[in-house]
Amino acid sequence: MLRVGLLGAGRIADVHAIAISAHPASKLVAVSDFLPENAQRLATKFGCEVRSNDEIIADPNIDAVLIATPTDTHSDLMEAATAAGKAVLCEKPVDLSLARARACAVATADNGQPIMLGFNRRFDPSFAALKAAADAGEIGKSELLSITSFDPAPPPVSYVKTSGGLFRDMMIHDFDMANFIMGTPPVTVSAVGTSIVDPEIGLAGDVDTAVVTMTYADGRIAVIKNSRRAAYGYDQRLELLGSEGLLQAQNMLENLVVKSNASGVTGAKPTYFFLQRYMAAYKAEWDAFATAVQGKTPMPVTLADGIAALAMAEAATLSMKTGAPVRLDSV
Repeated sequence: MLRVGLLGAGRIADVHAIAISAHPASKLVAVSDFLPENAQRLATKFGCEVRSNDEIIADPNIDAVLIATPTDTHSDLMEAATAAGKAVLCEKPVDLSLARARACAVATADNGQPIMLGFNRRFDPSFAALKAAADAGEIGKSELLSITSFDPAPPPVSYVKTSGGLFRDMMIHDFDMANFIMGTPPVTVSAVGTSIVDPEIGLAGDVDTAVVTMTYADGRIAVIKNSRRAAYGYDQRLELLGSEGLLQAQNMLENLVVKSNASGVTGAKPTYFFLQRYMAAYKAEWDAFATAVQGKTPMPVTLADGIAALAMAEAATLSMKTGAPVRLDSV
């Protein structure tokens, strides 16, 4: 049985606590949060103890920690947890600073403990099936990837100010997805962005609508489209064009009923937010982590994967500021 400590008790921690508790080979032992009432809420709900980060990390009876704390704490906690002999699953991104993320990779490598980055979308059944079909050659050579990721509504400006920006906070999932589908990072990154959804986001120094185009050494192209607002729900789609066909992963809908009458053909909207859309992916992600830790097999998503996505976010930020493509190897 994998005994687990959960660091952080915010909204995403609820999702992880469900996955940990539902897994037959793991047990949630303790939870921490800088707001004691948040930690107590989760502890009561899932039948575990409230402890501090330090107490959880120091406990020799806890085998692994899941880090769901603010981003600027991720590197420090990964270093401390691995130094204490614990396996780590850490929410994205590795850090807000690319230099700090790279330093964390060096420090944790010396500790010899496994780390998995929380890019849960790799484990979404539809996205994983698209990846498997592409790798099996079902559409020939992949040539053009399109990733659509629209939130139903923008976050509070208070969140935007501490998030690290759209590229590091939101699009980083799509950067990792591009690497997952294409099998390698791009050569160049070109980005444009605007704060057309909420001018207050622009005043806070961020954008809420952005498009990134990436080119690859073999001529392939990938395009990512992000928006903080889609009035119809949570829009999450992949499309991969190949030399012999097309693969598409469509939205998950609220239901599959289609009504056809004299007025037209209508169907349900996409599910409203990530909690509904990706619950299966979070459960599969935790299963992959637990299996890797207990089976001593390689982690399916590594710290290096997290650093690669963060470097792409850095390149996109620079490209948007300069108006010119940025070579990934320059960052």
